[in-house]
Amino acid sequence: MNTLGEKYRFTSFGESHGPAIGGVIDGCPAGVRLDIGRIESDLLRRKGAGAAGVSSRAAAEEDRVEWLSGLFEGVTLGTPIAFIIRNTAARPEDYEALKDIFRPGHADFTYQAKYGIRDMYSGGFYPFATPEEMWAWWSRHIWCNR
Repeated sequence: MNTLGEKYRFTSFGESHGPAIGGVIDGCPAGVRLDIGRIESDLLRRKGAGAAGVSSRAAAEEDRVEWLSGLFEGVTLGTPIAFIIRNTAARPEDYEALKDIFRPGHADFTYQAKYGIRDMYSGGFYPFATPEEMWAWWSRHIWCNR
């Protein structure tokens, strides 16, 4: 399950080494002004400004949100809000050597065991069986990236 929420629903898509990642937010009423500057500021935090543990790829990514639908001049329209963030520094060829290696901290093995698909690019992100399982996985990343 790649969708969170009931009243407001967020569906994510894309892989870290694909052309883009993105999402669709559904359930947001018309007339809500989004703080686009705040969103851009929060994305800049991902770059880490040379902090330890920040990959050179994360620092090189542009991290610019392209709003596709659901907004007009920063105000919600009441329709689904769709957006993408293009992976400008993705180099899938760097992962060719990992085709037969399961990586620590990734769900490669679990994904292959469950679905029979070997995907070294996405790290084994797969639909979760329950909302609780999904929130547990995402909360780990939210806490680590504060």
